[in-house]
Amino acid sequence: MATLNYDGGLTCAMKVTDLDKSIQWYQDILGFEVLYKMDEMGWCEMESAVARVNIGLSQVEKAGGEGGATLTWGVKDLDAARAQLESNDVRFDGPTQTIPGMVKLATFFDPDDNALMLFQDLQTQ
Repeated sequence: MATLNYDGGLTCAMKVTDLDKSIQWYQDILGFEVLYKMDEMGWCEMESAVARVNIGLSQVEKAGGEGGATLTWGVKDLDAARAQLESNDVRFDGPTQTIPGMVKLATFFDPDDNALMLFQDLQTQ
């Protein structure tokens, strides 16, 4: 059985139309805490009450509907995990994105065209 060397982290990315309003809701209603917010990217990551499970909020013009949440799986070596998936004909949505000193990201699709994502935390390296 193949292994991607998961690191135990999970970030569930959600689309929202008003980032600040959504942050407030997730804090007030679900008790999540802001880990960081990047206004230039329209992105915020919040800590849930579940160990190593975070919620990422991404501001978009139209939220909800087709697609839903994108499960974003933490791996120790994104390049190696991507190569393993590609060797099994998994389709990716473009090249790996790197935010220096922060994270590497790669979106891929399951057989039903559901988007999934891998991330590698560069802050801990």
